[in-house]
Amino acid sequence: MAHATPLLPAGQLQRLKEQGRQPLQFVLNGQPAQALQGDTVLTAVLTQSAQLRSHEFAHSPRAGFCMMGACQDCWVTLGGEQAGRKLRACSTLLQAGMQICTTAEAVAQATATNATQVQP
Repeated sequence: MAHATPLLPAGQLQRLKEQGRQPLQFVLNGQPAQALQGDTVLTAVLTQSAQLRSHEFAHSPRAGFCMMGACQDCWVTLGGEQAGRKLRACSTLLQAGMQICTTAEAVAQATATNATQVQP
């Protein structure tokens, strides 16, 4: 008899505790997403996605490494008014409305959108 495999969430991380904190809305690669007040950008992304980013050369999935801001593995790019700005996801607290880009396509789209908004 075959057993049905339970469906798992798309995220790498599952929140088990502290679920009562204030929800924060943000944008992940152009799509609306939600995390909780006090989450780092890394936690916010990994509760929504199976990976943080892809390695620039090997294109392998990455999900952070040291978790304390010492390595270079968790850099992500912002969109919106701060388009192109990079930050360490493991040591940066998520802010409401943040636009986070973790793919080359999302970075290109955010940069292009910001460039057209800046021009008169």
